[in-house]
Amino acid sequence: MEPDTLIREYLLLGLRFDRVEDGYVDSFTGDPALRRAVADEPAPDPAELARQAQRLLAAVPDTPRTGGFDQARADYLSAHLRALALAGRKFAGEDVGFVDEVETYFDVRITKGDPDTYRQAHVALDEALGGTGPLAERIQAHRTGDEIPPERLEECIHAFSSALRDRVRATYPLPDAETITYEVVTDKPWSGFNYYLGDYKSTVAVNADLKQQMANLPRLVAHESYPGHHTEHCRKEAGLVHALGHAEQTIFLVNTPQCLMAEGLADLALYAVVGQGWGEWAAEIYADLGLRFDGARAEAVSAATAALADVRQDAALMLHDEHRPVDDVVAFLKRWLLVDDERARQMLRFLSSPLWRAYTSTYVEGYRLLRGWLDARPAGVGLTERFGRLLDEPLIPSALRAA
Repeated sequence: MEPDTLIREYLLLGLRFDRVEDGYVDSFTGDPALRRAVADEPAPDPAELARQAQRLLAAVPDTPRTGGFDQARADYLSAHLRALALAGRKFAGEDVGFVDEVETYFDVRITKGDPDTYRQAHVALDEALGGTGPLAERIQAHRTGDEIPPERLEECIHAFSSALRDRVRATYPLPDAETITYEVVTDKPWSGFNYYLGDYKSTVAVNADLKQQMANLPRLVAHESYPGHHTEHCRKEAGLVHALGHAEQTIFLVNTPQCLMAEGLADLALYAVVGQGWGEWAAEIYADLGLRFDGARAEAVSAATAALADVRQDAALMLHDEHRPVDDVVAFLKRWLLVDDERARQMLRFLSSPLWRAYTSTYVEGYRLLRGWLDARPAGVGLTERFGRLLDEPLIPSALRAA
C-alpha cells in the first residue's frame, strides 16, 4: 500500500470511531472532505473497524525506510493501529481485562501501587501542613482556604496564561497566529480540557464545579496551554504536518499511545518551564491580583501529594479488574487522597465513563515514564532541549523505554 493511501485510510478509520463513540476523536485538523465522506457512510460496524485496523497494521512496511516512512513514523502508526483494533473489538462486545486494555491502548503495563508509599506521603503531608488534629480535616481546611473566589477565576486564568505564554514563546517559538480562548464551564468529569481547533488555535475549558485552587491553577494552565497541550499541538502542526507532511498528526484519538505521551508531557509542563520555585513565582502573580498565596507551603504540599498519584489508577483497577463495589472504591479514594465523599464520587465519574475509564493511566504512567526519560537525559543535554523533543517528535512510550 502506498504511504499516502495508508495514511488516508488511517485517518478515515479514526474518524469512523467517532461515529461509534462521540468524542473518540479529540481533534481533527486534516482535510474536511475526509470527515464529510465518513459522515455520509452507513453507520460503522465496530467489528469491521477492528478488522480494518488489522489490515492497515499489516500494511505498515517492515522496512520503513524503503516504504516512505522512517522507523519512528512506522512504529507510531503500528502502535496506534493496535490500539484501534482493540477499541473496535471492545465496542463489538469483546470482554478484555483492564490491564490488557490499558497496555494495548497506551503501550504501557500497569500494576497496583504500594500502600506504604501512600502512608509515607501522609507523613510528609502532615509535616507540610503543620498544626494538630486529623490529617483529613487539616488538608480539607487547607484546600478550602486555597480556593479561588469564583468571580476571580477567569482573571487568574488569564494572568497565568499570559505569564506562561511569554516564557514558552521565548523558549519554544510558536506561530504568530497562535491563540487560546478560555471558557469557564460546569457539569464536566474533568478539571480542564483543551479543544484544539487547528491553525494554531485552541479553546481551553476550565470546570468551575471543582472549586479551583490557587495551588493547582498554575499547573492546570501550563497543562492545557503553555507549554502543554496547546503548545504541543501547535509545534507538531507546524513541524510534522506542514513541514514534513505527516498527515497522521492531524488526528488525535482517545485511548491511543499519543494520549499517554500528551498527558505526561502536559503534567510536566510547569516543571519544564518554571521548575523548582514555582510556588514563589505563582505567589508574585497572585500578589499582582491582590490575592495572598503561600508558595512555599504549596510546593511542599504538592511534593507530598505527588506520591499519591497511583491511588487513582489503583481505584480503576479495583473497579474494573477486581469488580469491587462502588462504595469500596469511594472509601479507598477518600482514605488515601483525603477527599470528601463528593470529590471522591466526582473522580469515580471519570473512572466509570465508558470512553474515559482507562484514561487515568495516561496521567499516572505518562508522568512517571516521561519524568524518568527527562531526568535520565545524556550529559550535555539540557531539560529545555529534551522537553522540546516531546513537543516536536512523534514519540511513543516504547521508544522512551528503549532509550
